[in-house]
Order: sequence, then C-alpha cells, then structure tokens
Amino acid sequence: MDHKRNGRAPTLSAAKDRERAAFRTPTTEPRQSLPLLLGRYAEGDGIHPGPWPGLDILRVSQPRPRMPVVYQPCVCVVAQGRKRAYLGDQVYDYDPFNYLVLSVPLPVEGEIVEASPEEPFLLFRLALDAADLSELLLELGEHTSHRNLGRAHRGIFASKLEDDLLAAVVRFLAALDDPGDRRVLAPLARREILYRLLTGEQGYLLRSFALGESRSHRVARVVRYIQENYDRSLDVAAMADVAHMSTSSLHHAFKEVTSVSPLQYLKQIRLHKARLLMVHDDVGAGEAAHRVGYGSPSQFSREFKRLFGAPPAREVERLRASGLIPD
Repeated sequence: MDHKRNGRAPTLSAAKDRERAAFRTPTTEPRQSLPLLLGRYAEGDGIHPGPWPGLDILRVSQPRPRMPVVYQPCVCVVAQGRKRAYLGDQVYDYDPFNYLVLSVPLPVEGEIVEASPEEPFLLFRLALDAADLSELLLELGEHTSHRNLGRAHRGIFASKLEDDLLAAVVRFLAALDDPGDRRVLAPLARREILYRLLTGEQGYLLRSFALGESRSHRVARVVRYIQENYDRSLDVAAMADVAHMSTSSLHHAFKEVTSVSPLQYLKQIRLHKARLLMVHDDVGAGEAAHRVGYGSPSQFSREFKRLFGAPPAREVERLRASGLIPD
C-alpha cells in the first residue's frame, strides 16, 4: 500500500518489520548490526537485562578504572569499545574482534579501556549453562574421552571472534523482538552460539569443564560447592571430598583454574557477597560480615578494604554511583 497516496504514516509495527528484515539480509554486515541491536536494549549507561534468560547488555559512556568483580560463567561479545580482565598475572583483552569466555564463577578485576559518549562501550553477555554444554557434547560424541582430561585449565579465555560466531549472535538478537521468532529461531541461534564456542579456536578449554571426568570439571564442582555454602565453615578436606581428589591435587588444580587457592577463593567470594548485601539489602558492614560467614567484624573490614581499596561504606557509595551494580 502507498502510504504517501492515502496520507497515512507507516505504523511502528511496519517500521519494526523493516528493521528486523534489514538485520536478516545477507548484505547487512554483522559488525554494523551488533551495535544497533544492542543499543535497542540499552538506551542509558548500566547493566540492562535482555529479553532472554541470562542475557545482559552493558553500556558505558566513559572508561572505568580497574576494579574487583565476580564474573559468572558467560560469553562476552563486544560491539563497541574495549574491556580488559585481569586474573593473577594474566591479562585478557576483549573488543569487537576478540570475545571472552568464563567457564566458572571467577573473582577478577575488570577495566573498561575504551568508551565515549559518541561510541559507548557496548557488550553482549550471555550466561553459559554447564548442562547445555554437556548435552551438546553428547551429540558431538565427546562425552567419554578428550585429549585434555588429565589436566585442569584456566576458567577464562579470550579468543578471536570468528564470523560464524558473530553471525549467530546477531541472528539470536534479531530473533528476540518477534514472539514467533523468539520461540522458534532464538533457541536455534543460541544453540549455534554454544556450538561455535565449543568448536572454536580455544573450544577445548570450554569442553574440559563440561566433561564429567575431567579435572577442570571436578574443580568446577568445588567452585559450585563454595558458591552454595560460602556462609558456612568450610575446609579444604571437605572441598577435596567434593572433587574426589586429594587435598594437594585439589590445591594444584584449583590454582590452575582460578589462579588462587580454595581458601583464598572462598574469602574473595565472601567479600563480594557481603558487598552485594550492603548494596541491595542496605545492611551494615557488621551484619553483612556475619551473613557471609565472618566471625570478626574487624577482620572483615580489613580484608574488605584490602580487596576493594576502600572501607565498606565508601565502596558501597561508589558502586551505587557507578550504575554498574551486579546481581
């Protein structure tokens, strides 16, 4: 119908249809589409939950200094700008040409290196579920053996963003607007994302965490145990039982995966959980310390300041002001 002749303006629905069609056409460059797709869900700075479980879009309009944070298992694809993660003595840069993957929850330090009001940092972050990865590996025939079963691998890696993975991410986002596409096409695109991660350049690192008999998978079980029981009194012997490993073997494998010992990891998780309690539940430092398993408020305050660089009250104020408050 000729909208100009009958004097009626195109509807918003028609405009949305044309926009979705444009993202699906082969002539549209995925690298050009990705910032536009993410921008629809992130009009201002902050962490924006996307229209799919486990999907978040991060937008930041200026560089942010290096700060401690806990990353959950996820894949991070950058549309604009550049971010850097630090774990131990390793540095991981991710930008429009390199993506980041975390296989287990890891306390790291994050820094937004490149961002501006004209070209804000835009990030696609999709949670990774070990059960989904294991199911896909079963179909690939890699459920019983793998060349890297005998050693543990670091739970984070950055890798070159190949065109196939980028195209799958764009198709996934483009399918989220329409209810029918979201039901039928989005799950297929998400599945392809997982497939591309598992079969990519460093996919063996991710596969090692999904294989039930691997040392990486055993460490991941201990990480999950700590995440679920951080507020209780835990010791390395109990953690080793969870992993079905000796205490010395667990200590070595755990450091390979996380860069810290099991007890150091436990301490960092407690401090991060306490910070979130103070931010979300508005509780005081003493109450937060008690809830996460600290017996001494003074020890909690010392260790909190050592990790975050500021006393609890000041750190909570800074985090709220930043607008980047994790769940």
